[in-house]
Amino acid sequence: MKRFIYSMSYWSVPTALSSMRRGVSAVLAILCLLQGTPLYAQQTKAAEYAVKATYLYNFSRFVQWPADANAAKGESFPICVFGEDPFGPVLDSILAGESIKGRPVVVKRVLKLQDSMECRVLYISSSEDNRLKEILAGLDKTSVLTVSDIPQFSQRGGIIQFVNVANKVRFEVNLSSAQDAGLILSSDLLKVAVTVRKSSQPGD
Repeated sequence: MKRFIYSMSYWSVPTALSSMRRGVSAVLAILCLLQGTPLYAQQTKAAEYAVKATYLYNFSRFVQWPADANAAKGESFPICVFGEDPFGPVLDSILAGESIKGRPVVVKRVLKLQDSMECRVLYISSSEDNRLKEILAGLDKTSVLTVSDIPQFSQRGGIIQFVNVANKVRFEVNLSSAQDAGLILSSDLLKVAVTVRKSSQPGD
């Protein structure tokens, strides 16, 4: 599996990641992504965000939402992008027809804080860096899994931050922020995070 991922061309990233995700267990899928998807300078942003889109799906499989949030957020499983969308159609393509915990995944783009509160997973675009304190404060206690590649996102109160380590997409986790949101992150997910923070200074 690792050899396969290293050899695939960046043009085939969305298709290959989608096939891999369907063909192996969730734990193996995320481990393969962490250990075997190098990002080179000549690769397009589309390839990078195809990897990140697959992460968003796999993150969802390692998180437990509180029962009251499950009831409040309806029958679908919204994975949302807040602000300018760096994914483009690749996010819709990778998540098409998928489900999480028996609920069909729907992709949404949101521009208003109020709309983001209905999301299960919320990717916060770098376009919202200057508003991050306001956004995270507004999402306090809403049981939304926040994800971003904004610098120092996990230190500023976000839950999962994408980072580049040795030209690979990896991630940090702020466990304190997850707990504040009422989310339980699987130990399998925490084991493969490059950093697990147990405190934060929200929105700093």
